[in-house]
Amino acid sequence: MRPRILHVSGDFPDPIEPFKTKVVEALLELTDDRFDHSVISLNRVSPSVLGIAGQIVSPGPLKTQTEPFERGIALTYQAPPRGIRHLTKLQQLGDWLKEHIQSQPKAPDLIVGHKLAIEGIAVRRAAQSLGIPYALSIQGDSDTKIMSVRRDLNPEFGAVLQGSKMTFPFTPWAWDFVVRQLGAPPGDHILLPCPTDLDQPLEPQPGGDGLISVFHLMSHKRKNLAGLAKAAMRLQNLGDSVPVTVIGGGEASERAACEAIIKGLDSLTLAGPMNRQELRARMRSASGFVLPSLRESFGLVFIEALFAGLPIIYPKGTAVDGYFEGAPFAIKVDARDSAALAEAMRSLVKDERQLKASLGDWLKSDDAKKFQRPQIAEDFARGLIQAVG
Repeated sequence: MRPRILHVSGDFPDPIEPFKTKVVEALLELTDDRFDHSVISLNRVSPSVLGIAGQIVSPGPLKTQTEPFERGIALTYQAPPRGIRHLTKLQQLGDWLKEHIQSQPKAPDLIVGHKLAIEGIAVRRAAQSLGIPYALSIQGDSDTKIMSVRRDLNPEFGAVLQGSKMTFPFTPWAWDFVVRQLGAPPGDHILLPCPTDLDQPLEPQPGGDGLISVFHLMSHKRKNLAGLAKAAMRLQNLGDSVPVTVIGGGEASERAACEAIIKGLDSLTLAGPMNRQELRARMRSASGFVLPSLRESFGLVFIEALFAGLPIIYPKGTAVDGYFEGAPFAIKVDARDSAALAEAMRSLVKDERQLKASLGDWLKSDDAKKFQRPQIAEDFARGLIQAVG
């Protein structure tokens, strides 16, 4: 009989918000043959301004609405923005979760909270009151941002981590941050890269036509288009321009904002959106990939670029940092250092042949397999089984 796993996630596509990231959904699909997965998909909505003011005075009861869907239940709950009543509302959510589980014919064998600093608080409260083990995933952008701002909640965050039977950090840098702030937990952890459908390795092809970057234009501030433009302008002023093509769609206003940022840059162009196969083909024809994001939980596109045969420039302290230490085909830069970014961009083009040769060797190695879906599925399943006990 397959173990019953209940996942609590604010990042799961559901009828209320169908366009959420598909990372957690993919993890479940990869292991559906071994587990009976179900989902409580969370959707937080803010009360009115008057309601927020009232909750500052007194939190009141948790207001919820539910809608069933094929994976479980889409739950909308009301909580103030900006961390107001953060702990109280998530503890109330844990009480709701406990009552929901008690109303079901069978309790889960394990509950998984897909972020320590949000879902983890609710999951710990429900799991401990019901005597059910729980596990966590750690998502760098959200978890580290909340934990940096709400250090007053360190005792609660620490209790959540210490009680987890298994923790799945998506990245080494996020795990290092959590351990520095909260201490190492007694339970095990397994680094779990995010899965992508573009994980079949392609032989790198020398002789590319410049660099590419990929992001939706609505995210241009977080993806640091301004920093990329500054580095490109630096190279242009030195007479050493490197062509950069930005791939990604957006509304007319978003494109206009991006065009204003790159004005006067002959080397940086906006190519618009591409479908998955077009993107993979375009990646393969480039010299390298650059994305100096300011914040990034994982950054699947970095892995997709590597498997398309592209050396990458990635931001220090976020995204895939920690996975490629010492790898010549993955250049780490401070995203806010335009001089360092410009030099890395020049290196990707100047040293393209050597970098792609090194990447080609890596793509044939066992180390590359941990970023492919079969190995990710095995690691996730192994961790879930261990947590169930």
